[in-house]
Amino acid sequence: MPVTKFNHPDPYKYQTGFDSHHESEAVEGALPIGQNSPQKAPYGLYTEKLSGTAFTAPRHENKQTWVYRILPAAAHENFVAEDANSYHTRMTTETHKLHHIPNQLRWNPFDLDEKVDWVHGLHLIAGSGDPTLKQGLGMLMYAAGKDMGKEAFYSADGDFLIVPQHGVLDIQTELGRIILRPNEICVIPRGVRYRVTLPDGPVRGYICELYQGHYQLPELGPIGSNCLANPRDFQAPVAAFDDEEESEYKLYSKFNNTLFAARQNHTPFDVVAWHGNYYPFKYDLGRFNTIGSISFDHPDPSIFTVLTGPSDHVGTAIADFVIFPPRWLVAEGTFRPPWYHRNTMSEFMGLISGDYDAKVGGGFKPAGASLHNVMSAHGPDSGAFEGASNAELKPQKVGDGSMAFMFESALMVGVSEWGLKTCEKVQPEYNEHSWKPLKRHFVNPNKKA
Repeated sequence: MPVTKFNHPDPYKYQTGFDSHHESEAVEGALPIGQNSPQKAPYGLYTEKLSGTAFTAPRHENKQTWVYRILPAAAHENFVAEDANSYHTRMTTETHKLHHIPNQLRWNPFDLDEKVDWVHGLHLIAGSGDPTLKQGLGMLMYAAGKDMGKEAFYSADGDFLIVPQHGVLDIQTELGRIILRPNEICVIPRGVRYRVTLPDGPVRGYICELYQGHYQLPELGPIGSNCLANPRDFQAPVAAFDDEEESEYKLYSKFNNTLFAARQNHTPFDVVAWHGNYYPFKYDLGRFNTIGSISFDHPDPSIFTVLTGPSDHVGTAIADFVIFPPRWLVAEGTFRPPWYHRNTMSEFMGLISGDYDAKVGGGFKPAGASLHNVMSAHGPDSGAFEGASNAELKPQKVGDGSMAFMFESALMVGVSEWGLKTCEKVQPEYNEHSWKPLKRHFVNPNKKA
């Protein structure tokens, strides 16, 4: 299994298991025994419930966590909308200006930004739906170069699936701390408060925010009980808290894609103990157990799904998170890269490192992206097609040193003003460079010479 390189050891402890009921206490005896909400919680703590689903959701879907904290989360001043016109307070989530277009799009690598922190380095690229109705998703880039100060942030809109491309995130959440590096992912559920600092300097990466439901492991069907992402490889934080008598904090809320802020006179990170199944977690992509064809033909990319955000229609996702890690190709008599296709799903791709085997022309680079919207035709560029059509079909390992991924959605997504124009990263000749050079190879046997 590949080992993630990191300049510092991970200083934090974790619990393992996906969607498991975890419990953790930073002070022995802080978790009540036998009751969730005793008349008086241990050590004079306050009891608070964090609900990620409706109280009456089916047991197998119900997500909730009980926390025992020094002061309740409700103890803050009123939220006030931030000034959207100020550079330092602007969070570009212009969902009212989405452009729905059928063109294939590709972006050059997005810039680092050392002037802003995590909250103010979020940029919506594309999205669909409405967080007020808890429907749809948003696809974002983040770029930051400053630590958050005595601040915390949460999204009321949806779950953040964070995919780092550059740099290290030290994420202090209410329920404990997480170190996140490239080739790892983290999910922070709706409503969980956290603070991001940068131990190794500027950071950049991708986010898929799920407005609808929560991320879960895909069903394995005929694959059986193992492979893909195994539950035991997911890590949740253990309880860790700050004990500050009086401390001024600023609390940011992303609420209907608008940024609000409130003041409070105590730390948000005062949870001494907790138990439940609603918590942030991380996963090392190097632990993904890839499968593929060992006879012929090219399987659907769904075999590379790490996490899914299902819709109400079985087998159709609001968001699938799919990766293309290093893997062996052994299929015989087969065009091995992805075939040309038109998909009822929208496909947003990003590249963490290396080169993607279906794009050899150099236009798809780490920290860049592409979008092939609903029924927009796409596939290998001309160079990849010619190479794969004439390659010797011996066992071949592809993707060494590379990690590409895809946010796939059943929804038609619109591109933000920032993603289409402001960032100035769209490649105007993507289509022309990728597919216009394709040559005609057809020989009509019925055509007379």
